[in-house]
Amino acid sequence: MGHVTIRVRLTPRGGADRVEGWAAGADGASHLKMRVRAVAEDGKANMAAIALLAAALAVPKSAIRIAAGHTARLKIIEIAGDPRVLEVRLAALGEVA
Repeated sequence: MGHVTIRVRLTPRGGADRVEGWAAGADGASHLKMRVRAVAEDGKANMAAIALLAAALAVPKSAIRIAAGHTARLKIIEIAGDPRVLEVRLAALGEVA
């Protein structure tokens, strides 16, 4: 089993738990925009982000790990599983309008 690594821009206290789609950052690299209602204290926003991403990708929460950026908005996330399947599911999350 392999894994896929993605960049996520997380907005805590965002009013709703939702995946907003893919966007390009100032550096040109793409990242997945996500909002969670949870506050950014004691890892609550990170846990909410993992749960939201797991539901969106139909994988268990245990398959998702924050590799870098635990206290930053921009995070590096590793998702364990078949890379081909995960890439299709990630692409289906859409572009930010």
